[in-house]
Amino acid sequence: MTIEISIFMQHFFRILIMKVFPSQNIKISILVLTILFSLQNGYSQDKDFWSNVRFGGNLGVGFSNDTFNAVIAPAAIYEFNQWFSAGLGLSFGYSSFEDDRFNEESRSTNYGGSILAFLNPLQELQFSAEFEEMGVSRRIEIQNQEFTDNYWYPALFIGAGYRTGFVSFGLRYDLLYDNEKSIYGSAYAPFVRVFF
Repeated sequence: MTIEISIFMQHFFRILIMKVFPSQNIKISILVLTILFSLQNGYSQDKDFWSNVRFGGNLGVGFSNDTFNAVIAPAAIYEFNQWFSAGLGLSFGYSSFEDDRFNEESRSTNYGGSILAFLNPLQELQFSAEFEEMGVSRRIEIQNQEFTDNYWYPALFIGAGYRTGFVSFGLRYDLLYDNEKSIYGSAYAPFVRVFF
């Protein structure tokens, strides 16, 4: 069963890289996939695959006087051993901003997927790497003029966090951060993850 899954994953990622990722991200994708597949090949075939799969992700809501944002990001990871796990995630987010003083309104939706990897050198310490590709659709209205922008945005996060039971929380940093295109307000982003 592991060999069939490996062949499927290799075929799936080849198609994903050729059709979805821009050419600038192919090298990063190949590096991440090589690491994932080399670790999978070391997996003992006598274990039950699904007993090592964990489901979870994160939910987030933020708001202030004039802004609102929400995200839902389910994910599934495979625990190769007590130190390393990797998987895939999906993400959907929405944000809005209104400023009545300048007659300005902005709405944005984003959607995409990610490849996740976690290293746990100690039970409480977790290092993470995540490659994320997000489709962004923005609509901005200023002084009754409307502007729209649709594009794909890559992010490569490295992070560190504290892990207790099913929950981990910490800080991650986007190595590819672009303040004009990013959906995040900063290259640094706190996180809370839950996997069961």
